[in-house]
Amino acid sequence: MEREKAIALDFDQRDPSVPTVVATGQGEVARQILAIAFEHGIKVREDPDLVEILSTLDVGDEIPIIAFAAVAEILTHVYRWELQQRSPTEHSPT
Repeated sequence: MEREKAIALDFDQRDPSVPTVVATGQGEVARQILAIAFEHGIKVREDPDLVEILSTLDVGDEIPIIAFAAVAEILTHVYRWELQQRSPTEHSPT
């Protein structure tokens, strides 16, 4: 039986071009990471291959080049979702 895994990414304010690992866990810790993400409305994506790559990293590590394409695709979906969630007045220039 394979254990549930979760990885959380964020951008370092000093270098926002490269996402870094901010949390990683298996089993109960993975479930807690997911619960916190859901509680705060953070988009979650299920991608077993990407999790396997990222689970080899430690908190604070930048994601490797091999994972950039997958992370970029995820971020594109997140940004589109966030734009859809905004009210029409937020899109209007002032």
